[in-house]
Amino acid sequence: MQSPASMLRVLLVNDTAKPIGELRDALEHAGYAVIAEVDGAAALLHAVETQRPDVVIIDTESPSRDTLEQLAVMGHAAPRPVVMFADRSEPQAIRDAVGAGVTAYVVDHVGADRLAPIIEVALARFEEEARLKKRLANAEQQLADRKLIDRAKGVLMDKRGLSEAEAYATLREQAMKQGSRIADVARQLIAMAELLG
Repeated sequence: MQSPASMLRVLLVNDTAKPIGELRDALEHAGYAVIAEVDGAAALLHAVETQRPDVVIIDTESPSRDTLEQLAVMGHAAPRPVVMFADRSEPQAIRDAVGAGVTAYVVDHVGADRLAPIIEVALARFEEEARLKKRLANAEQQLADRKLIDRAKGVLMDKRGLSEAEAYATLREQAMKQGSRIADVARQLIAMAELLG
């Protein structure tokens, strides 16, 4: 039977001058599939997009500005959980790394027995952050939709002398006819009103 770790595909990034073989061996010993290794951050985004890993692990002395910038770009283009193993524990470096999208920042190297819990925490934190971002995006969309609908109701109330309830009922009825969302009908109405002046 496969262990859960062996199902996870790992992209290993070497952002240091020292050999990365020890970390690769520890990951493989813990049952992870190291699908690719890249040297430095420059190839990070391309490797994530082509290899599609489940998790990115970066070995570094201290994260460079280039690495942090590449992580931020990756976070927008192809978000993945990121575990960073670093030699230094400066508070600003940790804040910068987390701000760039690092899910777990671990100082010093760890044995194979500690890798699984660290990676599991990183995965859980990444999933929770993704859920929160989705909820925030939905809330922002609902607020934007509500503003559109209110604006469209105002146009109908002004142009056709409708009450607020009548204006909303008119929008809802049109949405049902079109098989659209009320916000989409509101957007169309506002665009038409702006076009006609």
